Amino acid sequence: MELYSYFRSSASYRVRIALALKGLDYTYRAVHLPRNEHHASAFAEIAPQQLVPVLQDDDHLLTQSLAIIEYLDEVHPQPPLLPAEPAARARVRALALDVACDIHPLANLRVLRYLMQDLHVGEEDKNRWCRHWVGRGLAAIEHQLARQGETGRFCHGDTPGLADIFLVPQVFNAQRVECPLSEMPTVRRIFDACLALPAFVDTQPSACPDAQ
Repeated sequence: MELYSYFRSSASYRVRIALALKGLDYTYRAVHLPRNEHHASAFAEIAPQQLVPVLQDDDHLLTQSLAIIEYLDEVHPQPPLLPAEPAARARVRALALDVACDIHPLANLRVLRYLMQDLHVGEEDKNRWCRHWVGRGLAAIEHQLARQGETGRFCHGDTPGLADIFLVPQVFNAQRVECPLSEMPTVRRIFDACLALPAFVDTQPSACPDAQ
């Protein structure tokens, strides 16, 4: 397998964690987003959306982190990233989608570039935008995790899974923009539990081959 990734891309980090939890080997293909390497014609042929991550698995070219991770879970079912019971699977998917749909689209590189370059928003206002939307989204996740009995050491029970794979990269981004997390003890506890595991540590941005 080949993974097209950028070290600071939280969506790419999700896939790196999933591959590590599954114990799957792959070749890392760096795509430097700030240098616009994702707009190069060679990469555009691979990924018309010009986004990372992209996973090449034999003849299968896969995009979108959630689709890639669920593919990996179906093709390599052990260890499972989703619980077996339908309601539990829906809960875990909902937590992952809270990140993928409600937080990430408002604070990704494309949006921030548009704010600064096209709307001429300053650096501090851009960071305020990030802190607002990331903080609001993580606060909603904290509310759920703190009150739902299915929460254990990790987002669902005592084994890391899909929800943790999405939560951890988002917390990394929150820390980078200095988003306050003091009132999110459950999120911080789960984040710390994940960062005690090699699958999350060895794939974090600073551990990537293209880290700067």
